[in-house]
Amino acid sequence: MARTNSSSGKVATRASARSARSKGPGLLAWLVLSGVIVLADQLTKLLILERFRFGERLAVLPGYFDLTLVFNTGAAFSFLADAGGWQRWFFLGIGLAASAFILYLLARHGSQKLFGLSLALILGGAIGNLIDRLLRGKVVDFLLAHWQERWFFPAFNVADAAITVGAVLLVLDELLRVGKSR
Repeated sequence: MARTNSSSGKVATRASARSARSKGPGLLAWLVLSGVIVLADQLTKLLILERFRFGERLAVLPGYFDLTLVFNTGAAFSFLADAGGWQRWFFLGIGLAASAFILYLLARHGSQKLFGLSLALILGGAIGNLIDRLLRGKVVDFLLAHWQERWFFPAFNVADAAITVGAVLLVLDELLRVGKSR
């Protein structure tokens, strides 16, 4: 059954519209990937919580990378960590709103592979950290990169890594999109 858009005179069929949307991965595939990220994030946090005391460190690559157990009540780089507790609900609200928006974008543009991948990684990471804030009131961090004992990158977790990789891929996707339009 053909539909005509009276303003442009274009004719599109439901079958061709469905076919165009289904060329790449769909919403379900991205949700599965996000679910895998959430599962990996939560399982690794549980393992660390069971095996480490707060502040304890285990050198994995001595001088460069350790496992540790620390908590973050703030956002990235401990932003607002000492705000008195209200930030938990603030970051929960932002995380829920961002997750809803990402779901909307994935539903509309899930066939775009790099865009979908970046959003699925960000969504999985956001949900992983939302679970921590909801259940514990703080995020569990345990991956510690450093150079000798002189320079330390703030401790992070699987969710943070997924968000970071997703953000980098999102920028790359936009750069590629702009490059194609020229």
